[in-house]
Amino acid sequence: DDEGLERIAHMLGFESRDAFAQAFRDSLLLVERHYAALFETAPQLSSGIGNLVFTGDVDDPDTLKTLSGLGFERPSDMARIIRTWHFGRYRATQSAEARERLTELTPALLQAFGETRRADEALARFDAFLSGLPAGIQLFSLLQSNPALLALLARIMGAAPRLASIITHRPHVFDGLLDPGLMNELPSRAYLAERLESFLEGIRLHEETLDRLRTFANEQKFLIGVRLLTGAIDAARAGHAFSDLADLTIDAALQAVRAEFAQRHGAVRGGAVAILGMGKLGSRELTAGSDVDLILLYDHDEDAGESDGEKPLPPSVYFIRLTQRLIAAVSAPTAEGVLYELDLRLRPSGNKGPVATYLSSFRKYQREQAWTWEHMALTRARTIAGDDAFRALVEGEVASVLAQPRDPAKVRREAVKMRALIEEEKPPRDAWDIKLVRGGLIDLEFIAQVAVLTGAVEGGERPTETAAILSRLAPVFAAPAVREELSRAKALYESVTQIIRLCLTGPLDPKDIPPGLLEIMLRATDLSSLSALGAELKDTARAVAKDFDSLLRGRGSTRKIPGEARDGGG
Repeated sequence: DDEGLERIAHMLGFESRDAFAQAFRDSLLLVERHYAALFETAPQLSSGIGNLVFTGDVDDPDTLKTLSGLGFERPSDMARIIRTWHFGRYRATQSAEARERLTELTPALLQAFGETRRADEALARFDAFLSGLPAGIQLFSLLQSNPALLALLARIMGAAPRLASIITHRPHVFDGLLDPGLMNELPSRAYLAERLESFLEGIRLHEETLDRLRTFANEQKFLIGVRLLTGAIDAARAGHAFSDLADLTIDAALQAVRAEFAQRHGAVRGGAVAILGMGKLGSRELTAGSDVDLILLYDHDEDAGESDGEKPLPPSVYFIRLTQRLIAAVSAPTAEGVLYELDLRLRPSGNKGPVATYLSSFRKYQREQAWTWEHMALTRARTIAGDDAFRALVEGEVASVLAQPRDPAKVRREAVKMRALIEEEKPPRDAWDIKLVRGGLIDLEFIAQVAVLTGAVEGGERPTETAAILSRLAPVFAAPAVREELSRAKALYESVTQIIRLCLTGPLDPKDIPPGLLEIMLRATDLSSLSALGAELKDTARAVAKDFDSLLRGRGSTRKIPGEARDGGG
C-alpha cells in the first residue's frame, strides 16, 4: 500500500516514502553489523574432534561432518539448535559472558553426548534444560571445570529421560549435584530427616511449608535416582530411600495440615491419627515412578462430641475433612509439582468407603468382611505417620489380623484364583514385563503374602518387605534351595525394575533401549549383554513359575484353578 507507507513516512517526519525506506535499510544494516561484532571475539570451537562452526545462518559442511562422526544422526538439526544458543533467546545465554562460556564448553558437551550413543536425544534434552535455566554462567563454568559432572549430565540426558524431564521442569534440583559428598553420603532415613528439618527451618506459613516439602521431595527423589544411576547405591537401598523420603514428607505434610485445620476446627477429644503405608510404600520398595497407597485411620474418645474449635465438627466429619485436606496437600498439582500421587483404594470397601476409617470400623471389617486378597495386601502394611501411641496400636491390630487362624489350603486356592484373574485381565506385554509375566514379581509377592497369612515365616519382627519375607520362609513351606532361588529372583527383578522406572516414563521396549540405560542395567545385574539379560530373566521367570506351582498350586502341579477371585470372605 504505497499511499499508506507515504502517510506513515510523513507521520515519522520523513519527506517521502523513499527517504523512509532508505533510513529503515540503514538501521537494519547498523543492527546487523553490531550483532556480527558480538561474535568476532568469541572463542573458536577448536578441539581434537574436528571443525565446529556455528556462526552465520548456513551450515558449515565440515561441522556437519564432525557432528556425524560424533554420532549425531541429524547434524543439520543439531547445528541449528546450537546456533540458537548464540542468539541469547534463553535467560541462561543472554549475557555475552554466558555465551562465551557455553561456546568454550560446546566441544566437550558434544563429545559427551556422542558417547551416550543417543546423541540427538541428549542434545535436544539439554537444549530443553537450557531453556529453563534462570542463569548459565555458573553452570557452564562448573561443567567446564568438572568433567565427571559433565559426563553425569550427559548420561542423564542420553539414558534417563525421566530424570532429564525432572531437571528440565525443575532446574533447581541440579544444584544438589554440586555437593562434593553426594555420592559418599548414603540417603539413610536419618540423613533425609536431618536435611528435611533444616530445609523447613524458619517456615511458618502453611502453604509455604507445603511448597517447601514438594521442593525437597522432588530434589531428593532426583538425587536418590542419580545415586542409583551411577551405582553409588543398589536397587534395594534405592527402594528404602524412596520409601523413607515418602514417610518423612507425608508425615510432615500431615503435621502441617493438622495444625492449619485445628486453627479453625479445633481438636476432637481423644483424637488420634495414623497413616498406613500400603503396597510398595509399605514394603519399602518405592521406585522413582511409584504412586503411594495409603489408608488413614483415626480414633477418639467414645463420648467425644464435636471438636472444640471456632467451627466445630462431629468426629467423623472432622477426620474425613482432615483427610481430604491432606490428600489435596499431597497430590494437588502446584507450581512446585505434586508431593506424591495417591491411591486410597485399599481402604475398607475401596472407593465406596469413606476416605478416613474409624479404628473400630477397620477392626470389624478386617476380622469379619475382608477378602483374602485384602489380607494379602495387609501383609505389606506399616504405619508411616501420625501419633506415636496410636501408630503402635494400629501396628498391633494389623499384626493381630494377620496372625488369626486360617485354612492354608483355602488361602493358597484363593491366591491362585486371584493370580489367574490378573493374568486374564492384565496379560503381560512381553517377557520384559517383569511385574505381570508368569513367574514375575506378582508371583513372588503372592508367595510371600501367602507365607505370612499361613504362618510360614520364621521368627522376629513382622516383615513387610518381600525380600525379607522370602529370606525367612520356613522350611516346612519352602526348602532352603527354593528360598534362595526366590530371593535371587527378587534381587534381579528389583534391580531391573528400579532402573527402568528411574530412567523411563513408559514401558521398556527391548528393541529400542538407550545404550546408556542398557549399560546401567548390565552393571546392576552383572551380565554381559542384552541377550544375556533377556535369557536370565526368562530362566528366572520359569524357575519362579515352577516354584509358584509347587508352593501354591500343589507340588508339581501346573493346573490353573478356574473361578472368580472373590468367592467368599475371610
